[in-house]
Amino acid sequence: MTGKVKVMISEEQVNLRIKEMAEQISEKYKGKSVHLICILKGSVFFGCELAKRLTVPATLDFMSVSSYGSETVSSGRVRILKDLDESIQGKEVIIIEDIIDSGKTLAYLKDLLIARAPKSLSICTLLDKPDRREINVEVDYVGFVIPDEFVVGYGLDYNQFYRNLPFIGMMEHLS
Repeated sequence: MTGKVKVMISEEQVNLRIKEMAEQISEKYKGKSVHLICILKGSVFFGCELAKRLTVPATLDFMSVSSYGSETVSSGRVRILKDLDESIQGKEVIIIEDIIDSGKTLAYLKDLLIARAPKSLSICTLLDKPDRREINVEVDYVGFVIPDEFVVGYGLDYNQFYRNLPFIGMMEHLS
């Protein structure tokens, strides 16, 4: 694991945007509760920070999915590695993602969860990479739109490292 990380989005910018997103969500769901589904592992940092800033009651669950296996390019087949612990039937559900690029996994996940009859289903992502989109997925809450760069930090990793950086950074000189 070698490489230099250059700050793309500072810790202060990330924190401010998460606060703004939490305010939007809290306003939309005023008088209701929300059920957040964090997609492991990357969205944990973002999901927890967002949940702390919500002013509406929130419950939390986790899913782990894979479309890569041991490859670096998506196989297109999505496997559920960890499913939800609770039913989402009749709940106001928000999928929490760290980053959306091709949209393949998220489109599959959205269809799977809609079939479980939530009252509503929204999608919230910290980062959106529209230049990589292969399947159009409507995203309700977007933190930052970024260019097609390899990013780490705030849950995003390179070989499981760099997740704990408090900012979004670009990897340089990967080897």
